[in-house]
Amino acid sequence: MILGVRRAGGFTRRLGVECSSAGEALAAAGAGADIVLLDNLAPQELHAAAARVKAAHPGVTVEASGGIVLGTLPQFLGPHIDVVSMGCLTHSAPALDFALRVLEP
Repeated sequence: MILGVRRAGGFTRRLGVECSSAGEALAAAGAGADIVLLDNLAPQELHAAAARVKAAHPGVTVEASGGIVLGTLPQFLGPHIDVVSMGCLTHSAPALDFALRVLEP
C-alpha cells in the first residue's frame, strides 16, 4: 500500500503514517514511510518506541503527538524524537471576533 501511495504522490512528497504502537511504527518505517507519528503514547512508552524505530531506521523522522500540552511538553522531548505536534495550539485557541468594513472615499 505504501508503494502505491508513494507512486501517486511522486518523489517530492514525504509519506507519514500515524501509529499507535512501536510495532506499527516499525512496520510503517520498514514499508518505506518517511515519518512515523507516534500518537497517544505515554512518555515512557513513546521514548522506548522512538528508540526502537531510530535503531532500525535511522533516517525516519519520528513525531510525537496526542495529548501533549505546554505543561507536559518536556516529558515528550528526547534524543529520538524529531518533531512534537500539539493540537492544543489550534483546537483550544480562543476565537477572535472581528469585522472588516470598507468605506467609500
